[in-house]
Amino acid sequence: MDDSIIRQFFLEPSCPRQRQYEALRAVFVDGCSQKEVADRFDYTYQAFRQLVREFRQRFCEPDAPPFSTALDLADHAGQQP
Repeated sequence: MDDSIIRQFFLEPSCPRQRQYEALRAVFVDGCSQKEVADRFDYTYQAFRQLVREFRQRFCEPDAPPFSTALDLADHAGQQP
């Protein structure tokens, strides 16, 4: 089975929210540098740093962070995102 189209869906996201998700995931899960990810996903370095900063801030707020439906932040007490 040729999964190249499915692979392309993840590697070359076309909608802005998916692009943000994949870029943030590359930093927080895959451990890639912000500079590398900014280049790969066609962000300026400063714009991507801002996106990362805002994501971290939102994660500490009582509302669910972006890309989530609900999250019990009490489960994350004491953990650094």
